[in-house]
Amino acid sequence: MLQMTNTHKGGLAMENTMENIWKPVAGGLMTKWAEEMDVYNVLPEYPRPQMVRGQWLNLNGLWDYTVRKMDESGHPAYRGRILVPFPLESALSGVKRALLPDEVLWYRRVFTVPSDWQEKRILLHFGAVDWRANVWINGHHVGEHTGGYYPFTFDISKYAREGTNEITVSVWDGTDACGLERGKQALEPQGIFYTAISGIWQTVWLEPVPRTYIKSHRLTPDLDNERVLVSLECGGELSGSYLKFEVTVFDRNEVVTSQRTRVNEVLELKVANPKLWSPDSPFLYDIRIDLLNDETVIDSIHGYFGMRKYSIARDNEGVKRLFVNNKPLFQNGVLDQGYWPDGLYTAPTDEALELDVALTKQLGFNMSRKHIKVESARWYYHCDRLGLIVWQDMVSGGKNVNIVLNGIIPMVASGVRIRDDKYEKVGRQEKVSRDTFEKELKEMIDSLYNFPCIGMWVPFNEAWGQFDAERIAKWVKEYDATRWVDHASGWHDQGAGDLKSVHTYFRKLKKPKKIKDRPWAITEFGGYSLPIEGHAWEQSKEFGYKKFKRLEDFERAYRSLMQKQVQPLIAKGLSASVYTQLTDVESETNGLITYDRKVLKLGTSFHVVVEQTKDYEQRMKYSPEKDVFIETEYKSLLFARNFPYPYGWLKESGTPPGDHLDAILMSLKPYELGSIEAVKIIGCFRRSDGDHKLVCVPGGRPETDLADLHQDEKEALYRLYPSVGEGEGWFGAEKAREIVETFLSVGRNT
Repeated sequence: MLQMTNTHKGGLAMENTMENIWKPVAGGLMTKWAEEMDVYNVLPEYPRPQMVRGQWLNLNGLWDYTVRKMDESGHPAYRGRILVPFPLESALSGVKRALLPDEVLWYRRVFTVPSDWQEKRILLHFGAVDWRANVWINGHHVGEHTGGYYPFTFDISKYAREGTNEITVSVWDGTDACGLERGKQALEPQGIFYTAISGIWQTVWLEPVPRTYIKSHRLTPDLDNERVLVSLECGGELSGSYLKFEVTVFDRNEVVTSQRTRVNEVLELKVANPKLWSPDSPFLYDIRIDLLNDETVIDSIHGYFGMRKYSIARDNEGVKRLFVNNKPLFQNGVLDQGYWPDGLYTAPTDEALELDVALTKQLGFNMSRKHIKVESARWYYHCDRLGLIVWQDMVSGGKNVNIVLNGIIPMVASGVRIRDDKYEKVGRQEKVSRDTFEKELKEMIDSLYNFPCIGMWVPFNEAWGQFDAERIAKWVKEYDATRWVDHASGWHDQGAGDLKSVHTYFRKLKKPKKIKDRPWAITEFGGYSLPIEGHAWEQSKEFGYKKFKRLEDFERAYRSLMQKQVQPLIAKGLSASVYTQLTDVESETNGLITYDRKVLKLGTSFHVVVEQTKDYEQRMKYSPEKDVFIETEYKSLLFARNFPYPYGWLKESGTPPGDHLDAILMSLKPYELGSIEAVKIIGCFRRSDGDHKLVCVPGGRPETDLADLHQDEKEALYRLYPSVGEGEGWFGAEKAREIVETFLSVGRNT
């Protein structure tokens, strides 16, 4: 896929004095990427990967800012520097303060329009600004946008000029003091509600376009008919039926097909014998769309699409299930809230954003439920590339919700539901709140429509501002018939939508009684909590639905939950499950990964089964049939070399392997034969004959390499390996993990 880089680097026109040097606000939890932050190259990746042009100017970086009361008049006096696009409340903004409902946040910066843009239209793009944004260019008001999660654009051609230009942005955000959509943001965060975010939180950028240009496009795969439907919207001066567009599809560099039609028509683009997009094989076709006036190309964009189909059908047993590409696919999902300790809503780098998706896949999930937040386009792009189905929540709103009726009772009593057309009971008594929800729901679908990864729209979560869910689900299905709709995730099921969706935290998982001829899914469960010292938002606070103190207990409970409760339900019709959750978030410590993304609580905790000790020099083997260790005739050579450390084999998931990896455990603890120790792998000794010895330390030790070990430990290891041949010797943790991952991938130790 074509990806463009920033062709012009813009920066604030100011001297690099000490006053202008940015620093993150210290004292809080940080990711490793915060330490590498470059204020002159903030999130430099192209922000719109499905609609790429060659030129653009990134306006991320240091801006002037101030906060003042709403009733203050006159030009604002700027008080400091803020790093865009990090929210005001985040440490990476350099400010880290709340924006109250009676305040307005002001931004200002200058930019220079490149000289080769002078004959073109200039578009100013905002990825997202929370909540009401007003924008001025050189003192001229160019527009207002409301809604905190969706991209918007202003044509600033008639206001921009040669030389220096000034952009000013004001932002008001009511957060949870009003009934508008804000997700889990709270001015007083606690428990499952988190720090509010305000202002610019996605990339700001300029783009030159022709006088008549491609404004947007829509791609609809039709797998059964081997085609993709393409429609176009144009902006600018020219209009009329004489404008045409041509679409060319590429399989890497090879042209697959090319067709054209008039702009006001839908192009039925044939893709014969299509390669399919799926979590296991996320193939993406590249695409180029040319806008033509007569035979002259006046604008071009590049993008991609995936040929995939989301549907519902009955399996061979007659059970209704969710189908992907006309085959039943169980969706093993995880809840992902998209928060970061240093950037809050905004990932510190694109690498960090991609890593969340990659870790989701590595943990064995093929689906992510993006929970009441809409991400930047690049997150969905990474899901498309790496093969992760997304269930996309609409951002929640409403106010003065009856917490007993809409929270406590449904949580503890299965099957309780209320009618959601009683607006005062569901926090939607104000018409403006309901109207705004429906406006923003359409914006969400429009902005994300082309991403093949999105398989499910979720308008409402757990009665958080839920209203008229049956009507809204019907509208969503009519507006986008290519995806599933979960009309009410968790609680107040109105019998509508494509799915029976249940949340279960405090009871054993089971099939619900009233499904109404729909597939069913457990769309929230688990929430197991394990705080990791040094990696928690607040060490004194812990929120989760079942609490653990030890890594091995946490991992054992998680595996038991999945194997003994989730897996048996698949045969009873379970189509999907969503474990809570991917990462810790603030005081919630129920993630599989810590909030700072530094500790993976699941999947990296290996164990060594002790097979030989100093006291037992006879070689021992494990007998799976008898579940015991038995002696053999082989004498240990390790301890004949005065090697005091136990020797055994590595296991990963509690099942003894028939084949195994040898491991040395650097510990003088008096182990019994068959003892199991949680370990950290620091490297391995390799031999050309394939006889690799993993070297491990107990999980609590800080060492990460051979050089970190105690001198007597290193000397003992060198006695075992006094000399090495070509290609042999000590290899560090990275190579050791590669050996382990290769071993596990062939299924011998699962």
